[in-house]
Amino acid sequence: MINASAVVDVITPNTPKRIGNFRVEVWGQAPYDFVRHYEIMAQSDTIAAQQGIARFVAEMEALPEPPVQGS
Repeated sequence: MINASAVVDVITPNTPKRIGNFRVEVWGQAPYDFVRHYEIMAQSDTIAAQQGIARFVAEMEALPEPPVQGS
């Protein structure tokens, strides 16, 4: 399991007629203690955070093997 957290900043707010643009910063816990930034268009900041975490998890799962601590 990959544990990750996210913080969302609004670039362009969503409206009833338009989806918003959000900057999502995602970071993981060891051994996946990386930080990634994504720009995501979504209907809400919650959805943007979920999509950012999903992208982060997919990237970490694509690594050949988990990074080793202290190397």
